[in-house]
Amino acid sequence: MNQLIIKRIWRGGWVLLVTAVVLFASWMLLPLLYPFLIAWAIALVLNPVVQWMSLQFKFPRWLSVTISLTIFILAMLTVAAAVITRIVKEIYNLSMTLEYFLNVWRDLFVQLVENEDVQQFIHSISSLYKDNPNIQGSINSNLSNTAQTITTAITNLITLFLDGIVRLLSSLPNVATISIIVMLAAFFISKDWLRWTHTFTRTVPEQVRKPTRNVWQDLKHALFGYLRAQFLLISITALVVIIGLIVLHVEYAVTIGLLIGLVDLLPYFGVGAVMVPWIIYSFAAGSSSLGIGLAVLYSIVLVARQIMEPKVLASSVGLDPLITLVAMFVGLKLFGVLGLIIGPVTLVLVSAMNRAYVFRDLRNYILTGRR
Repeated sequence: MNQLIIKRIWRGGWVLLVTAVVLFASWMLLPLLYPFLIAWAIALVLNPVVQWMSLQFKFPRWLSVTISLTIFILAMLTVAAAVITRIVKEIYNLSMTLEYFLNVWRDLFVQLVENEDVQQFIHSISSLYKDNPNIQGSINSNLSNTAQTITTAITNLITLFLDGIVRLLSSLPNVATISIIVMLAAFFISKDWLRWTHTFTRTVPEQVRKPTRNVWQDLKHALFGYLRAQFLLISITALVVIIGLIVLHVEYAVTIGLLIGLVDLLPYFGVGAVMVPWIIYSFAAGSSSLGIGLAVLYSIVLVARQIMEPKVLASSVGLDPLITLVAMFVGLKLFGVLGLIIGPVTLVLVSAMNRAYVFRDLRNYILTGRR
């Protein structure tokens, strides 16, 4: 009995050691290999198109890959250029609007200061200050500390903004280099896709290949289906919101619509995290017509979402909203903004491994030494 327990502990320790080594190696190698992982993903997406072109038009595979990859690059550049141009334009318009409101607030402040009652109040404060020299030092010290705090905060904000611009500009050559590497790697991977597949099949043992195949089949159904469904849903949401805001003559409709589309990724909250406070603020500020329009738009988005979501997610494996929210929060804390994607993707991967009985096989191996 003791020997059986020792063997189980040894096998469990061996599994933990291998898992830790794999995770550590993945963590260390990911910064070095991520361009090739992106290239593999692009090749995977383009592979059906490449095969179709090779069979339909009798093109050699390298030509099918070249045409498909060229169309993909041109499509990505076109979309990126259109989105960036629109966002930059609306950010510029937003800055001009902010400057206008700053001037309005400044004029209001000047008018307020010039008011007789306000002048009398300032005169009373000034007299109190002069007649009580004991509190002058305390007031001066507090004013100095407040001014220093405000100055430091503004300086830090400006420095952070300028550093962000410098980092963005300095990263452009690196981004361009990585993009070229990704595209070249995608070309070579896609061109030799059959050879790489055959190499994997020949070198990997069957006891590893079978669960890997099961996990991969489940992932293709769950992960890519989930990502495709979420992308389609947020695209529909963003499009409906943009059209609605344009009809309501809301400025920066495209930028706001894209942001609301991204917020729609949040479970439970979704569009309501932005639309509900905006509706309440509109009624509170006296813009009843805008509030009613936003309420109608929000209702349309909810109805469209409820109609489309079951159909779009029918081919994908849905995740529990609460567990998804936990995965997104953990991913956000560990990886930043990208964690909002990494968290749910990891959750889908773990679910796929569980459905492929990977954890069951590991448990059986630890307990009995057999899969």
